[in-house]
Amino acid sequence: MRLSIWPGPQQSFAGVLEQARHAEATGWDGVWFADHFMPNVGPGEDDTIPTLECGSVVAALAAAVPRIRVGTLVYGITYRHPAVLAKMAATVDQISDGRFVLGIGAGWQINEHEQYGIELGPIRQRIDRFEEAVRVTKGLLREPRTTVEGEYYRITDAVCEPKPVQQPLPLMIGAKGEKRMLRLVAEHADEWNCWGRPELIARKSAVLDQHCAAVGRDPKTIARTAQAVTVVDGPLPEGAAHAIGGSPARLADEIAAYAGNGLDELIIPDDRLGSGAARLKAMDVIRSLV
Repeated sequence: MRLSIWPGPQQSFAGVLEQARHAEATGWDGVWFADHFMPNVGPGEDDTIPTLECGSVVAALAAAVPRIRVGTLVYGITYRHPAVLAKMAATVDQISDGRFVLGIGAGWQINEHEQYGIELGPIRQRIDRFEEAVRVTKGLLREPRTTVEGEYYRITDAVCEPKPVQQPLPLMIGAKGEKRMLRLVAEHADEWNCWGRPELIARKSAVLDQHCAAVGRDPKTIARTAQAVTVVDGPLPEGAAHAIGGSPARLADEIAAYAGNGLDELIIPDDRLGSGAARLKAMDVIRSLV
């Protein structure tokens, strides 16, 4: 099972780079970055905490960290036209010499859409739009020319050159909805991502297998990835449904449970790992448990 780190976007790039370089030096497999423009807060709460932009960060990491995989967890397709996103992904894969993973999702954070005047829409519309975006992005990354005549996106005989180094460049879809989103994973994705403890991921993975059977896809061709709030030594946050650890021994058991359920990659958010030297030490403890 691969192990990757997920630095939060509300810190300095120096802190993100420190984690990525430490991960590379100590045997981790990847570094992921979230696509958000501001904290996920409600009216009256502080939305001014500085937040790094995902596309810029993954391009910088691709150049600065030469071994491990770099990925987006996940790009919200509402924020950028999918043709532009394809160009960004192909370029980052060129920069990384074939180490980029394009993670995408349907979008969800309300305050970002409201402040920036970007349409989010009801869930059915989000999924319909996402399905078209996947067709646009995959076509441009994998075909010489692409035409899509959709309700939300229209591209005509479109090119995307240079193509990614990887053929195909891995497409990850972040999805938890069992009816439509996991079916889209079965139809289109190379990798799947979902928040959850081991037992939840196992259940969702079984649903994904059912969708694969329905569309004639070998489920083994889709890598399974997951993350949960991770605490190495201390109390788990109250009310957190997706949290693991609390002690190194308990964390080791839960990591083993993920692996036993067939997870291909465990992604560790950094928000409960401390900062500076303490964060790097926590990373070393986690690495020793895998």
